[in-house]
Amino acid sequence: MFGLRQKLALGFGGLLAITLLIGVQSIVKLTELGQSIDVILRENYRSVIACQDMKEGLERIDSGVLFTLLGDEEEGKALIASNMDKFEKALDVEAHNITLPAEGEACNQLTKLYAEYKSLLADAQDKSATPDQRRTIYFTKLFPLFKDIKDKADYILRINQQNMTDANGVARQKAADAKQRMYLLLLSGAGIAIAYMFFTGRWILRPITHLIGSANEIRQGNLDLVVTNDSKDEIGQLSRAFNAMVASLREFRRSSRAKMARIQRAAQQAFNSLPDAVAVIDLDGNVEMVTAAAAGTFGLKANTLLRELPYPWVVLLCDECMSTARVMEGNDENALIQRFVEGEERFFQPKAVPILDDEGQSAGAILLFQDVTQSRQHDEMKRGLISTVSHQLKTPLTSIRMALYLLLDDKLGPLTPKQEEIIMAAKEDSDRLNGIVEDLLDIARMQSGRAQIECRPTAPDVLALEAVEPFKSEAADHGITLAVDVPPDLPEVYADTTRMSHVFGNLLSNAIKYTSPGGRITVSVRADENVVWFSVADTGCGIPPEHLPRVFEQFFRVPEQGPGTGAGLGLAITKEIVEAHGGRIMAESQIGKGSTFTFSLRQAGLVAPREVAS
Repeated sequence: MFGLRQKLALGFGGLLAITLLIGVQSIVKLTELGQSIDVILRENYRSVIACQDMKEGLERIDSGVLFTLLGDEEEGKALIASNMDKFEKALDVEAHNITLPAEGEACNQLTKLYAEYKSLLADAQDKSATPDQRRTIYFTKLFPLFKDIKDKADYILRINQQNMTDANGVARQKAADAKQRMYLLLLSGAGIAIAYMFFTGRWILRPITHLIGSANEIRQGNLDLVVTNDSKDEIGQLSRAFNAMVASLREFRRSSRAKMARIQRAAQQAFNSLPDAVAVIDLDGNVEMVTAAAAGTFGLKANTLLRELPYPWVVLLCDECMSTARVMEGNDENALIQRFVEGEERFFQPKAVPILDDEGQSAGAILLFQDVTQSRQHDEMKRGLISTVSHQLKTPLTSIRMALYLLLDDKLGPLTPKQEEIIMAAKEDSDRLNGIVEDLLDIARMQSGRAQIECRPTAPDVLALEAVEPFKSEAADHGITLAVDVPPDLPEVYADTTRMSHVFGNLLSNAIKYTSPGGRITVSVRADENVVWFSVADTGCGIPPEHLPRVFEQFFRVPEQGPGTGAGLGLAITKEIVEAHGGRIMAESQIGKGSTFTFSLRQAGLVAPREVAS
């Protein structure tokens, strides 16, 4: 039985044989045609041209004789001499190009006649003879000989032309024969090609198409398929290997299903034993597995859609997690979910963790509901404690400051220099303590929503320029360049100018404090889609990257910046004010290159103003 290689070799071999045969025949016939044409051009054409030249030369010689008979001796002799040379050259060409049997005898006769004509030509030009004698020689001897020579040249011309006609017919016949053979060979080649195409479809293409269809069915999950092919060639071997592969896949599917079932049962049991609310979400938002806590607290069930939850932002959290393949958390206070568990109020913070495949692509997400009730209670207790302590310190601190002012004003009598120095130090410490208490009370009011923020449409350039003005002299005293970069035609923003001056004050005072002489501080403003961004950038010492995430925490101070840098409340108050305006604040820094604090305010034309009343 032929294999696939032999079948392909047979088909292509037949086509190659036909191609070679057509090529050989073409070369042979073209060679024969070339030879026939060469005969026409080489053997006969030269004789035809020579005879024409002889006839033309002979006629001109005869004209020269007539010129001499009429009395024009010089013109006639010149014409005779030049054309005799032409005639003799043509006669020599013809004598050396004899190609036909009768052509040689005719050429010999032509030569003899010309020799006789040449001798008589001298008599016709003899000046010693009378004109009548010369005319008699011409008309009785020379002119008849002229006609015989011309007739003989015509005869040689005709037999060569006839031979050219015969050779042309032979060439045409050979061309017709070659054309007929080419047609026959082309038809034979086309027939072999069609037969090969038919057998190719039967031997190769049809089994391959059948294999492709079987592969598509297997791709769709039909592993019970069996490919039938009884041929012994490579296609048959491939079919049998294909069936063996499908059998292995069936066995693998069976074992995989059993293993998957065990894993799913084990995973479900492990999930059920988890105390936290956890759910596994696929790429389509379907809930695949849930813990008992997730089912009991949030009503999540397997094989249901996450969109059925009454928290649409949780769905957005999972979608963003799966699209970006990053952990996403709902950090906003409004992102907490309040539920009552066994009659007790609990707060949960959702968190989405991506599930990645081997290529690092998202394959789903794990939704965690972290119980932050205790942390929230601790924060509330801390805020309550700070607020209570601050209020309790306010009254005695006011009395102490009043007493110190009275002592310094000499209302109670003069003080010694040493006493005045001690009281002045106490006054500075009490003022600093009063600032800390005011800051704590301000933060408490912000966090509790009791701080009154009166937002009005304000031009960003006015806001920035008025905030920078009080710090120009201080920056100049420290040798620092203070620049403002505000483009024209910026949209207005909703802002409480008093509160925003506090924000700019904290940022600019920090920038001046941590920027060395010769440095630069730049306040810039730019508009975005629906907000306006303000930034304060300096060229100071910078903040270490490990401390950057904590700079907005209360009482946090960067350790490397040493003591005497404040209580760590300025940036915390700044963050509370910006967020109370509905904006965001962020910090960027590089050690030795400086820091940039950027915050946003809403555009006045896009969002209605918001006032937080106490």
